[in-house]
Amino acid sequence: MTLSTRLSVFFLTMLGLVLIGFSTVFFLLARTYVHRQTEAQLESAINTLVAAVELAPDGVEWEPTQRSLVFGPRAFGGQVVWLLADDRGEIVDRSTQPAVDNLMEGFAAAMMDSGRASAIEKWQGQDWQVVQRWVRPPEGLNVKPEPPDDLQKKYKALAVTAAVSLEPGHSVLWLIAEVLGGLSVGIWLSALVMGRAVCRRALRPVTNMALAARAMDADNLDQRLPSAATGDEIEDLSRAFNNLLDRLQESFQRQQRFTGDASHQLRTPLTAILGQIEVALRRGRPVEEYIRVLETVKHKALHLRQITESLLFLARADAEARLPELEVVNLGHWLKGQLETWAEHERAADIACDTADDDSVDVKTQPVLLGELLNILLDNACKYSQPGTPIRILTRADKQWALLTVEDRGAGISEEDLSQISRPFFRSAESQRRGIEGMGLGLSIAKRLAEALEGTLSFTSKFGQGSAFTVKTPRADVGKEKASDSKRQFIDASPVF
Repeated sequence: MTLSTRLSVFFLTMLGLVLIGFSTVFFLLARTYVHRQTEAQLESAINTLVAAVELAPDGVEWEPTQRSLVFGPRAFGGQVVWLLADDRGEIVDRSTQPAVDNLMEGFAAAMMDSGRASAIEKWQGQDWQVVQRWVRPPEGLNVKPEPPDDLQKKYKALAVTAAVSLEPGHSVLWLIAEVLGGLSVGIWLSALVMGRAVCRRALRPVTNMALAARAMDADNLDQRLPSAATGDEIEDLSRAFNNLLDRLQESFQRQQRFTGDASHQLRTPLTAILGQIEVALRRGRPVEEYIRVLETVKHKALHLRQITESLLFLARADAEARLPELEVVNLGHWLKGQLETWAEHERAADIACDTADDDSVDVKTQPVLLGELLNILLDNACKYSQPGTPIRILTRADKQWALLTVEDRGAGISEEDLSQISRPFFRSAESQRRGIEGMGLGLSIAKRLAEALEGTLSFTSKFGQGSAFTVKTPRADVGKEKASDSKRQFIDASPVF
């Protein structure tokens, strides 16, 4: 079942319930109003008849020659018919409707026999509302009926019976029910047609996005979902999905570039190794020549191993590269011990450690990986700066982070290359022109190491003036209170160029 069908079914179900509820309530209110109008008509007629009966000291009196009572039909009822009978059941007077002569005699007799004041009776398949009320003289009077020929005859009691047909009211109610039913069905069917069209039109952007998504494959990563300018959640969905596709495309492109660069970098030392071996095998050579070939092969093999290890590190998932077992290390003591490994390096005299007393700064890190990260930055500074130019290591700390900066006065990085230097295998045109050896993996690994140590690697550079790379690692003594601000040592690690 499609989404438009589900929405249509839900909408039509709710509309049907609303129409049924409205029609039912309206019909019940109309029926109550019609019944009340009929009862009011009958009550008015019976009150008029009772008021026409005169109470005398010697009985009740009805003067037929002076009474001409006719009750016309009301809005929702028929004409009222009535009958007066004495206590013996003899008819005293009646309304003048010949078609219903036998009607009132039966109604009056039934009401007197049952003693009811109000009832609904049937006559010729129709319902009639019947009301009867007795008119009696005050209690204690000795009433003697007059002779029958007396025009002012007195009665012991008179039974006033009035009735009205309920058929007109029923007809009105049936008409209301038919109108409500027809109107509800018409509204529901109209909503069925219009609601279906509205749902399809509203969900057309989703349908178009689904069609566009089905047409996408790995060979057409530049395709995007059509953006619906609706200003609602559908537009947000299309934008969010397109942003996801942008990120996926960028990731695929990086992977493709990485694969191509890795293939090239691996092919170069392998080609050199095979070339040296083939040359050596063409004819017999002196031992010294074989030793030279083996030294070359060893050098290329070490270079190949370095490339392979770097690629394996960069190929790890982020969760695998992040190390949970971080240690608390004193930055000053660790830095002094790490720089001792550079004492035999040819640029050792150019490296200056410009730090304050860092005995109070403890960092949360992994010493081996942090040392590897520092070695990459120092090696990078040595490659891109001339011998004799200074390489400074600066430290500073704030309330949450400890910062370690390696600064050189080398070739620097152009503005257009700054955004690319952390990409695997990227080498600037300047470094290639100057013939600086490298694979373009050092800064990529350094950035990955910084992230694994729960820190960051940032850099600033100016072309021809030098570069500065800053590693920010979390402090381990963040919650500790210092005696005073004067005891905090801060070294400005910003480059001076």
